[in-house]
Amino acid sequence: MGWHRELLIGFDLETTGTDPREARIVTGAVIEVKDGEPIGRREWLADPGVEIPADAVAVHGISNERAAAEGRPADQVADAIAGVLTGYWKSGVPVVAYNAAFDLTLLSAELRRYGLPSLRERLGGTDPAPVVDPYTIDRSVDRYRRGKRNLEAVCTEYGVSLDAAHDASADALAAARLARAIADRHPKVAALGPAELHRRQIEWYAEWAADFQSFLRRKGETDAVVDGTWPMRDLADQKV
Repeated sequence: MGWHRELLIGFDLETTGTDPREARIVTGAVIEVKDGEPIGRREWLADPGVEIPADAVAVHGISNERAAAEGRPADQVADAIAGVLTGYWKSGVPVVAYNAAFDLTLLSAELRRYGLPSLRERLGGTDPAPVVDPYTIDRSVDRYRRGKRNLEAVCTEYGVSLDAAHDASADALAAARLARAIADRHPKVAALGPAELHRRQIEWYAEWAADFQSFLRRKGETDAVVDGTWPMRDLADQKV
């Protein structure tokens, strides 16, 4: 039947910025998806504790006023999301996140910021797994396709509907459906078990990062460094 036809957990965060070590959670969503259809969902709105920049508000539509009035404290939201996700991982259920290295690094940074147990600590010292990242998989299995690789563009490529881009619930559902669509198109991906697919994505992401770093250096950015760790980056240089 394949992992893509079983229960998948779509996950997405909308945030205050683009640096996962510094940005804060504004909204989050975890969607249970079976064979492409949502069967359960959890959603969070946080008061991030910092100003939401205007460009971020323009992306996800959550104003500072709404976040302050309706959002839960940021530490409670981070703790709740981490608890939900680790529950699925402990059961062996794949968590699907588009560009997982961003969302999981940001969640990890929030946990560290508030002195909460890390994802690894919650999982008994192991890394979060299995994770399915359609961004990483698509970039490997269709390496030479031209055009953008953002969620909207890749959903269009695979015929997946994305009703409201940059809404956490819509993006989480689209990510899960996209994982299924990629596996349908590429039987070699569908044939991998979740644990093996997770391991392959670690390799694919590292290969992409090395290639991109080489490209940048050839183009003149001689000190360019592209982090090749997946699904979470090191937080050694996190600013609290």
